Amino acid sequence: MKIYRSAAEAERILQRGKFDDEQRAASVKAIVAQVKEQGDAAVFRYCAQFDGAELNADTVCVSERETEQAYAQVDGALLSSLRKAIENVYAYHARSVLREDIRTEGGRTTGFVVRAVTRAGIYVPGGTAPLVSSVLMGVLPAKAAGVKEIYVCTPAKNGKVDPAIIVAAKECGASKLFKVGGAQAIAALAYGTQSIPKVDVIAGPGNIYVTLAKKEVYGQVGIDMLAGPSEILIIADGAQNPAYIAADVLSQAEHDKLARSIVLTDDEQFAQAVAEEVDRQLKLLPRKEIAAYAVEQSGGVVLVKDMDEACALANEIAPEHLEIATEDCDRLLTKIEHAGAVFLGRYTPEPLGDYFAGPDHILPTGGTARFFEVLNADIFMRKMSVIKYTKEAIMADGADVIRLAESEQLTAHANAVRVRLEGER
Repeated sequence: MKIYRSAAEAERILQRGKFDDEQRAASVKAIVAQVKEQGDAAVFRYCAQFDGAELNADTVCVSERETEQAYAQVDGALLSSLRKAIENVYAYHARSVLREDIRTEGGRTTGFVVRAVTRAGIYVPGGTAPLVSSVLMGVLPAKAAGVKEIYVCTPAKNGKVDPAIIVAAKECGASKLFKVGGAQAIAALAYGTQSIPKVDVIAGPGNIYVTLAKKEVYGQVGIDMLAGPSEILIIADGAQNPAYIAADVLSQAEHDKLARSIVLTDDEQFAQAVAEEVDRQLKLLPRKEIAAYAVEQSGGVVLVKDMDEACALANEIAPEHLEIATEDCDRLLTKIEHAGAVFLGRYTPEPLGDYFAGPDHILPTGGTARFFEVLNADIFMRKMSVIKYTKEAIMADGADVIRLAESEQLTAHANAVRVRLEGER
């Protein structure tokens, strides 16, 4: 793993990711348009073309028989761990659900009520590996929010969905699981087809085609965020175990070749030890070709003058995952303003958040943590304003409202208040 002597030297790997890709965007636009116009026919055509899945209206949804077969194929110990993770994740999201707030003062009642969307669409990637945990992280916040209908879409290679994904969807309470992936899945959820219902919000990560499709249909439906390749930024001091930090670097690098894993440290000797440990551990990984490419192209250990510089760089990068592995991690947390999720201390590796701790692992990437937030129950909820005035309150405030309306030359607005003032005198 390469060591950079300064942030300036590492500028290429520290710069924010981008979601712009004109050629792919044009392809996605065409797919979305075809699905919008032709419905199932276009969806099935693209699933055959991209995934080798020959689907029709009878086979596009995972059946009860397929679900039973999946349970028979999933290891009992895995199922037990899956259920523990579901309990943790659901409990976390349930405790963070928006609460209504309505207050009355001087005859003026104002506030908001909270309502869940009716239908949610959850996308679960399935390209290089079956991401079972993404089922939990997408479905459970929607369930905690009170969404009545939750539809999951995931690619089906040659018409088959991984048994663990089928079981996870069932355990989480998804309404239906569709064997559809890619841009065509996003378009189907956005516009609805003969077999796939139209939803109100689409959430979940995916490849560049999925991300561009979400961007294309935004406004037709709500979306959670525009998520790109996985990334981790680790702030570490010299008191840490280099093997721990190297393992955390590789935990993200193995996702795909575009993943980004960066370490910031103020200790040159420690930087060298981490770089050597990454190279050693790389050789032991089944996915070493993917991880090695990611580390070489988008990773590195960057030397900083102190931890203040490290925190400033972290805020500029706004990483998806930020680990603060230092002796004063709680103090450094107060300096962090932009990150998807923060992991504190030497005993908190990022995979705890991926699978088990409770907070969601569907996070903003590519610097978008500056304005997007982690997927949570709020994404599937809406605040509706509530206003109620008594006679006394409108008599007290009416003249001000009339004056403001007339300043905008909206006479009818003013009159809606004036008739009430005159009618009550």
